Amino acid sequence: MAMTDDTLKSIVPAQVLGEIAEAVPAGCRDKLIVIGSLAVGYHYREQLGGMAVRTKDADCLLSPRVAAIDAGVKIAEELMDAGWKYRPTEEHAHPGTATTPDRDLPAVRLTPPGNPEWFIELLTVPDSPDDRTQHWSRLATRHGHFGLCSFGFLSLTDVSPITTDFGICIARPEMMALANLLEHPEIKPDTMAAGFAGRMDVKRSNKDLGRVLAIGRLALGSDEDALLEWPRVWRDALQQRFPGDWRELAGRVGSGLREVMVSEPDLDQALHTCANGLLASRPPTLEQLRIVGLRMEQDAISPLESEARGR
Repeated sequence: MAMTDDTLKSIVPAQVLGEIAEAVPAGCRDKLIVIGSLAVGYHYREQLGGMAVRTKDADCLLSPRVAAIDAGVKIAEELMDAGWKYRPTEEHAHPGTATTPDRDLPAVRLTPPGNPEWFIELLTVPDSPDDRTQHWSRLATRHGHFGLCSFGFLSLTDVSPITTDFGICIARPEMMALANLLEHPEIKPDTMAAGFAGRMDVKRSNKDLGRVLAIGRLALGSDEDALLEWPRVWRDALQQRFPGDWRELAGRVGSGLREVMVSEPDLDQALHTCANGLLASRPPTLEQLRIVGLRMEQDAISPLESEARGR
């Protein structure tokens, strides 16, 4: 069986958000927050001049956790009833069954009717501040059994989300940047399973930290002083979501990005993901991306780390 093409597609964020908002059951819209490239592209749509961004997925976070299972089942069933199709992968050609172990369940990944260019994927927030490993919760639907994944620092992306004109929310770009920074305190060797825009050697850490740099570039492009507010909002979010160890987390927030910045091969991979993803309409040079990293260090990362360490 042929699997769905994993090539990044050019999508217009406002158009896709509108499609999602129209398809999601009205009673579930207040429990859904769009995260990832789609959310960033929509937030900075004026900075991007309304141009498309390259991505293949629309990550949708279901929150609060207590309502996520019921909302996930309702969204999956209503979308599939309306003609949305399950998107197969090499590991999961079909939805699971009642006998499929939780850890082996496929994620809810659905393509809109007649359009395989992108897919929606459902996620949720971790069960507690101490739960930072990948965890799967079962969604038993009329169309099969699926897994609702939570991991790491996803809870940061539902801090003060932004309501769009479509009636659904998107995560704040600075919160997505913080979540990715904390998720990668070092550059791990794991590579993207399906590659990234023609390259099979791209490390997942470099892809996610590259998104942090892309967000930083877009933020600076819309307001030269934008990053100066980030230490305060990052601190407040960490205190809210991780009250027990916010200082430890804040004190190492920039460790992974610093590794990228001093490694030419890793920075080159980050550049590749930016130029073929969020910043595809206006690709930066390596030097421009390096400058963004320096600004993030100076304006946002170092001030937060210094405060956390009592300096």
